[in-house]
Amino acid sequence: MRIFRILNNNAVVVIDGPQEKIVMGKGIAFQKRKNDIIPKHKIEKIFVLHKQSSEKFQQLLATLPEKHVDMAERIISYAEGHLKAPLNDHIHIALTDHLSFALERLEQGFAIQNKLTNEIKFLYKKEFEVGLWAKEELKKDLGIDIPLDEVAHIALHVHTAKMDSPSMSEALETATILRDFIEQVETFAGITIEESSINYQRLVTHIRFALHRLEQEQPFEPIDEDMLALIKEKYQKAYQCSEAAAAFLKETYHIDFPPSEVGYIALHIQRLL
Repeated sequence: MRIFRILNNNAVVVIDGPQEKIVMGKGIAFQKRKNDIIPKHKIEKIFVLHKQSSEKFQQLLATLPEKHVDMAERIISYAEGHLKAPLNDHIHIALTDHLSFALERLEQGFAIQNKLTNEIKFLYKKEFEVGLWAKEELKKDLGIDIPLDEVAHIALHVHTAKMDSPSMSEALETATILRDFIEQVETFAGITIEESSINYQRLVTHIRFALHRLEQEQPFEPIDEDMLALIKEKYQKAYQCSEAAAAFLKETYHIDFPPSEVGYIALHIQRLL
C-alpha cells in the first residue's frame, strides 16, 4: 500500500484498486510522504467507509488533537474486547468527535451533565464498565478526570454501536422513560429511591422487560384475579402509586400497561416502601 494522503502521524489515506481506505497505526506516517510504501507491521486498522463518512472521518483525523483520536481508538478496541463483539464502524466518527469535544470542554472548565447517568449505568452495565476503564486511562495518560456523567455518554455511544442495537435516540428514550417512571413513583410515594439498592434494580429490570414486551408485542404474564384484589387491598399505597405512574406513561409516551402488570409493579414498589 502506498500513501495517498497523510491525515496525521497515525493515519493515512490509501487508494487500493477502486477503493479509498483509511489506514491507521502508531507512527504510520512519521517521516513519510505521498506515494511512500506503508510497512505492513505498522498497520493496526483499515477502514472502508462510504464516501460521506470517509470524508467526515478524514476531517476529524486531520483536525482533532492526535491524543484525543488515539484515546478514542483505544476505547473502541477495549470495548470490542470487553464486550466480545464487533462495533459498527460509525463509532470511529461518533465517539472520536464526542470525546474530543468533551475533553476540550473539561479542559476549559465547563461542566458535563447527563441526567440519565443512573439509568444508563444500570441498563448498559458492560458498556458503563468500558466508560469506567476510559475514565482511568484518561486520568492516567492525559491527566483529565472525566465525571461519571461523561462515563455514561461514552457507554451510550458504545451501546448504540453494537450490531443490531437500537439507535442513540431509542436508547435515550428507554433511559428517559425509566427515569420518568421512577420520578413519578418517588413523587407519589414521597420517598427517595436509593439507586444502588437491590429493590431499585429489581423494579427497573421489571419495567425494562415490560417495555420490551410491549415493543415486541409479546403477551404479559397473567395474574390471578384474587391475587390482584389482594394487592389492591393489602398494598393500597403501592398499587395506587403503580397505577399513577402507569397512567403517566400512557399519557406521556402512549405506553399502556395491562392491569396485571400494574399489579406486579406494585409488588416491587411495596418493597421500596
